[in-house]
Amino acid sequence: MNAIQKRIEELYRYVPSLQKPADLSSYWEKVLAEEEKPLLMELLPVNTAMNLVRAYKLIYEGYAQTPIHSWYLVPEVGANQPLPCIVMFHGYTGSKGEPEDYAAWLLMGYAVLAIDIRGQSGETGNSLPQTYGMTKGWITQGILDPQSCYYKALAIDAIRAIHCAKQQPEVDSGRIIAMGVSQGGGLALLTGALETSVRMVVAAIPNMCHMDFGLFNSTGSLTEIAQFVSHAQGRLDSVLSTLSYFDIVNLADRIKMPVWMSVGLKDTVCLPETVFAAYQAIVSKEKELQINPFLGHETVRGHAAIVNTFIQQHLG
Repeated sequence: MNAIQKRIEELYRYVPSLQKPADLSSYWEKVLAEEEKPLLMELLPVNTAMNLVRAYKLIYEGYAQTPIHSWYLVPEVGANQPLPCIVMFHGYTGSKGEPEDYAAWLLMGYAVLAIDIRGQSGETGNSLPQTYGMTKGWITQGILDPQSCYYKALAIDAIRAIHCAKQQPEVDSGRIIAMGVSQGGGLALLTGALETSVRMVVAAIPNMCHMDFGLFNSTGSLTEIAQFVSHAQGRLDSVLSTLSYFDIVNLADRIKMPVWMSVGLKDTVCLPETVFAAYQAIVSKEKELQINPFLGHETVRGHAAIVNTFIQQHLG
């Protein structure tokens, strides 16, 4: 057995003990019950450099009355019948980008709804109240309480994005795909765990998995939480408790749709242990993990084509 095979086998055997909150189910039942109200949104046509694409700025009301800015894009070819729709979540510190960034998916016949994650580098602000200090970045806002934390706002924003997609006349509401990379991959998995109308999840090098391990070892966004705990002495238990409500490992038994994931064995941001832990815990019988032994925090060349093959096999 070579060293690469040995490492992969070790990762498949790595199964952390679950640290589920006793009220995890009731917490999410209450949060999701709050979402049962009319969705406020508006569509504004925009011009792009792409031919045969209808493009719109879609703005909808996210959590805490924050207007969430997104692109809603529809390919003209094939739009005479309901289309599968990719709801896209971007990586940490990023944005929804430009409509042209999604040309490959449009050419493959998907409608796309790509949202800004609140407060990061797009057009979307953040109206979430703040009652305690935070370190640089965004994820430590409200980190001491799952009722008021940034991750709760992201979850509700993501669920409402799915609801927006379902309401578009060009979209087949039975073929909605939650998709993202890194932070976006974690959000795609979280959305799949919470929103039953998601038909498939595509999560490349996902964050928000086995977060206690990541907090201790990651060189990425979780260093902001580590810095917060270092400054706020005595708050580690509260922080870990809050994170446990959003950890994909704890919610994986709710993910029952087809799932495609990827992992880089040299990734120091979303470490292999965290991705494998989440993947192993997911109960879906239709799941696939692409293992990239020599990649770090990045996707493999030809990522979109590989994902499209998986989607076509399981969704059509």
